[in-house]
Amino acid sequence: MKDFPAHLKELNTWMEKLGAASPKVMQGFGALHAASLKSGALDTKTKELIALGIAITVRCDGCISFHVHDAMQAGASEKEVAETVSVAILMGGGPSVVYGIEAMQAFSQYQEQGL
Repeated sequence: MKDFPAHLKELNTWMEKLGAASPKVMQGFGALHAASLKSGALDTKTKELIALGIAITVRCDGCISFHVHDAMQAGASEKEVAETVSVAILMGGGPSVVYGIEAMQAFSQYQEQGL
């Protein structure tokens, strides 16, 4: 089984590295993320559950790590998480960020091997 807390920590480290390599893109994504999850007609917990539903349907482990964590911080219960299946907001960009991190990891590993 994947260690999701460790996975979240690793992703945060690599998001910082990706941010250093592509600051404008990551700043834009960060602004989109914050604006999308800010309470409005829907509260932050509901928006996190929507994002989690999408993360599950697109099979994005990293997105699941982030949105389970953030939904819980926003007050989501186990039952609310269990009932979350599909809804839409934010996630069009999220999977690309996570898979972009994997590309950065691969580059770093190949570089360590002298490629």
